[in-house]
Amino acid sequence: MRSAPPKLNRFLAVLGRRQDGFHALELVTTVLEGLEGGCDTLEAEPAPELTLTLEGPTAVGLTATPDNLVLRAWRLLEREAGRPLPARLRLHKVIPHGAGLGGGSSDAAAALDLGNSAFGLELPTATLLGLAAELGSDVPLFLLGGTVLGLDRGERVVPLRPIPLEPILLVHPGLHVPTPRVYQALAVVGYPEVAPLPSLSAGVAPPWRNDLTEAALHVCPELAEVRSLLGRLGGDPLLCGSGSCWAARFPSADRLQDARQELQRMKPHWQTWTC
Repeated sequence: MRSAPPKLNRFLAVLGRRQDGFHALELVTTVLEGLEGGCDTLEAEPAPELTLTLEGPTAVGLTATPDNLVLRAWRLLEREAGRPLPARLRLHKVIPHGAGLGGGSSDAAAALDLGNSAFGLELPTATLLGLAAELGSDVPLFLLGGTVLGLDRGERVVPLRPIPLEPILLVHPGLHVPTPRVYQALAVVGYPEVAPLPSLSAGVAPPWRNDLTEAALHVCPELAEVRSLLGRLGGDPLLCGSGSCWAARFPSADRLQDARQELQRMKPHWQTWTC
């Protein structure tokens, strides 16, 4: 079994639009291994053929079709191994889809790691990272874990030394924000000033910044309510990726728990996690 934790983009700078239509990014991302509230898990059992079962509280609406990232990752392993890798896969979903937490990408990374181990393929990390980049920009960082620097579209990753993370409250208001629409909206709201990541001394946290925030608010104005409420509760909110989840940092764990309890009272249908 492999866990598939979410991620938090603590710094996301848009550096411009590339000739291929994608955007050049610079990111500092931490994989949230210790997230209270659990994470996705992937299991594999021997079977005559490859199948995938989806279950869990956030699996509604997801399908085990060939374009599912877990199955695509497994097929890439088969291509690399030069043979079928039959297994009965079961993915338990906890992280919501379309929340900016990289749930699908994390599931794909878990599939690469689990399949490589379960079938004794012994593929090196460099090979797995190459396969991960074929699947999506966020997938490689989950193979590395910890805190990483992401370049280009985010798929070129460099491990960073551990950087302290303040008490964090994650809030998902049940909204879905399509990532392509957010990037398209950059041309409408205006591109942010190009400001790459400054040099960081050891142990110094990166700026708490997301250049996609205004574009996401243009696509989904309801996100503004979440940001406003977290601010009133004493948090410093940051949009997760292209949304719709928000992360709010607090000066202490006690302040975080007080805010979480008040938020659950006011918005009982919103999902919350602490880290």
